[in-house]
Amino acid sequence: MAEKKTFESAITRLEEIASLLESGQLSLDESLKLYEESTKLASFCSGKLTDAEIKLNQHTEGNQG
Repeated sequence: MAEKKTFESAITRLEEIASLLESGQLSLDESLKLYEESTKLASFCSGKLTDAEIKLNQHTEGNQG
């Protein structure tokens, strides 16, 4: 069974990818694969942050009314 992706696990993986890319030890193909993975992870994280912002705004607006 696949582990559910969380914001925290995605951030951790992005940090790992950044370190690997910065090392300069990867082939071009490996670098491209990791870059593609990182763009998907960044999009996932952005969506999670947007969802959280919407929920916070709804909660704040609900408490003001």
